[in-house]
Amino acid sequence: MDTATVPQTIAAVLKQILGASGYSEDLAARELFSQDIWAKGVTADFIATPDTVEQLQQTVAACHQHNIALNPRGGGMSYTSSTTPDRQGVGILDLSRLDKIVEINKDDMYVTAQAGATWKQLYDALKPLGLRTPFWGPLSGLNSTIGGGLSQGNAIFGAGIYGTTADSVTGLLVVLADGTPVRTGTGATKVGKPFWRYYGPDLTGLFCGDSGALGFKAEITFRLIPWPEHEEWATFEFATRDACAEAMAAVARQNLACEVFGFDPALTRVRLKRASLAADTKTLANVVKAQGNLLKGLQEGAKIAMAGRNFMEADSWSLHFVVEGRSKAGVTEDMKRLKAACAAVGGKESENSIPKIVRANPFTPPNTILGAEGERWVPVHGIVSLSDGPKVWKALEDYFASLSAEFEKFEIQTGFLISSLGTTAYLIEPVFMWPEELLAIHEDTVDPAHLKKLKRFPANPAATAAVAKARRGVVDLFDSYGAAHFQIGRCYPYSEVLSDASLNLLKAVKAVVDPKGNVNPGALGL
Repeated sequence: MDTATVPQTIAAVLKQILGASGYSEDLAARELFSQDIWAKGVTADFIATPDTVEQLQQTVAACHQHNIALNPRGGGMSYTSSTTPDRQGVGILDLSRLDKIVEINKDDMYVTAQAGATWKQLYDALKPLGLRTPFWGPLSGLNSTIGGGLSQGNAIFGAGIYGTTADSVTGLLVVLADGTPVRTGTGATKVGKPFWRYYGPDLTGLFCGDSGALGFKAEITFRLIPWPEHEEWATFEFATRDACAEAMAAVARQNLACEVFGFDPALTRVRLKRASLAADTKTLANVVKAQGNLLKGLQEGAKIAMAGRNFMEADSWSLHFVVEGRSKAGVTEDMKRLKAACAAVGGKESENSIPKIVRANPFTPPNTILGAEGERWVPVHGIVSLSDGPKVWKALEDYFASLSAEFEKFEIQTGFLISSLGTTAYLIEPVFMWPEELLAIHEDTVDPAHLKKLKRFPANPAATAAVAKARRGVVDLFDSYGAAHFQIGRCYPYSEVLSDASLNLLKAVKAVVDPKGNVNPGALGL
């Protein structure tokens, strides 16, 4: 049995700061908070859960004084061991109770939220006001936190036009390793509001995509935009991977779609194997409500209901788009150009059920962190240039073909999700599914009613080792094309691929903001 080895002096201090409910050495809780959906880390010694920013500062300062490392944790949805301890003597800083929407400033068009708020909470606070952030969350936004998204990077909602999380941020409140609170952007001035990011050097950028290695995020401020009044959806199917790959790049270059995502035939089959979205009355009800008027809502809901599971061929490559704007005419024109770009490479338009449903039900329970029958599931990804995207996708499929015998031996299934970020970035996310026992985090995260329907598999370490080896090969292939990665954590070799000058600068920054190396040690390779 694991036994926490927390010095009683610091344990007493943290209990005094956080109260009985804010400090835990419970073994089951520590084990849960020391893993992500890919792997278990070294079990943390304790969990500290502040209720306020002041408690956060005091907790961090106390641990700094006692030379104790802290790993931040938000929703726990990482798959790169980003926040899981890789050594003994680490505490988990659970930010889930810092979940308040601090300010919605409609006059100055910004919103400030605490780091532990989820994307769903932010969406729910802004939608009734007709407002949103430009990038407004990942598919996992029911559980994923805003602070985690900024530390890791996100894709999907709004990303096709506005880029990732950091591209919508105007300023931060960060707690450094010694407990010092630091504001960035115009909020850093003595009397300033956090309405603008670029005042002097971009200190905000230091803490974006850092995997929580440079400081503990307390508050994030985003700029706001009016919620677009009109939207349309489109789905295209392609006979070949190359046509699908080229179509997404062509659409991205024209800056047409706010949401862009695609599947290869293997991932399409997995999605179609799941419970039918069309049979879910709540899903259909949300589609109806999202249309703004009852007649249009009923029409769109009826289309989905009639299509059922037959809205897409299981052996096709597919792309799904959402186009939005302030005028129907503008949206129609953009959609016309999008459809022309897809048709130019042989795309065939089909029923647009998937993007319509995803848009109307943006943050669903995270049941997709398991395969359709209860298999373990883990992605890996890379972000490359638009011109490299099609080539990298082909190279990855060729690599998987070379592993086909091993995949068959261990019953490893693969699939691909693709997406675009603004007009320059092409995201490719291979996914692995294989028979393996579940971790505590799966039991804790997946909807219990859904979990009951799934198969249970015995421990299968040989298969998991094969997946780990294949993932490393994928990362090596991505990095040969100069790929970027979200949620670098302890998975992607960031420090290894940086130039010497850039790495030395990063290490110098780390030494200033975290001189003892106790802020998520090991993340980013630091």
